[in-house]
Amino acid sequence: MPENKHILIVEDDPEVSEVVAACLEYGNFQTSVTSSGQAALNMIADTDIDLCIVDLGLPDMDGLTLTREIKSRTNIGIIILSGRGETTERIIGLEVGADDYLGKPFEPRELLARVRSVIRRTESNESPPTKDIPDGSQHTKSGTYIFEGWQVDLSAFDVVDPDGNHPQLSSGEFNLLQAFMEHPNRILSRDQLLDLVHGDNTPAFDRSIDVQITRLRKKIEQDPKAPKFIKTIRNRGYMFTPKVSRA
Repeated sequence: MPENKHILIVEDDPEVSEVVAACLEYGNFQTSVTSSGQAALNMIADTDIDLCIVDLGLPDMDGLTLTREIKSRTNIGIIILSGRGETTERIIGLEVGADDYLGKPFEPRELLARVRSVIRRTESNESPPTKDIPDGSQHTKSGTYIFEGWQVDLSAFDVVDPDGNHPQLSSGEFNLLQAFMEHPNRILSRDQLLDLVHGDNTPAFDRSIDVQITRLRKKIEQDPKAPKFIKTIRNRGYMFTPKVSRA
């Protein structure tokens, strides 16, 4: 990974932001710091940012709201850094689009490792990774898939629905959809999906695949509560049921 990636730290505690910045700069990252959500949104609009580290307790907006806003506008990576360690907060953070969640206090080496991991995953926007699963099928990174009027261009990282709209998928959601399209009408366990989507970059929350599927359903299913594309197979995993073809 090229160093000098630009990390935006959104934190209203000067002592914490100073520690985070020092840790990232030690890892050869460029850093900027802001203490408010609106200032962060303005900076993202005007500056090339590769990843945001967001605190949940901001003076002008909740960090979860900020995360949702950022993900609605861009596909840059987001790590939530918070003293709120409850599982519910972690799940909500992932549901609104965060790529990872790290509690305070944190180990500097762990923060650096997570930052590098999220950047690697978000960089896959341009070239989704190639992975193998046990039957030897290959996770390709070019071509166009078609199902039920949807078109998914892997090389352009573009999704078009039957009405011609372009729903915005995060890198994780796109790679998850790709995994399903390459293995239609086959039950995929959580472990297989985690391997296809994340590879060696283990998620911070071991049920994150369920969260990503919930988010993906909201973007491709007509009724996410009664999905017709991504079926849950009780106690076994998930199945992508449409007929899939290659263009």
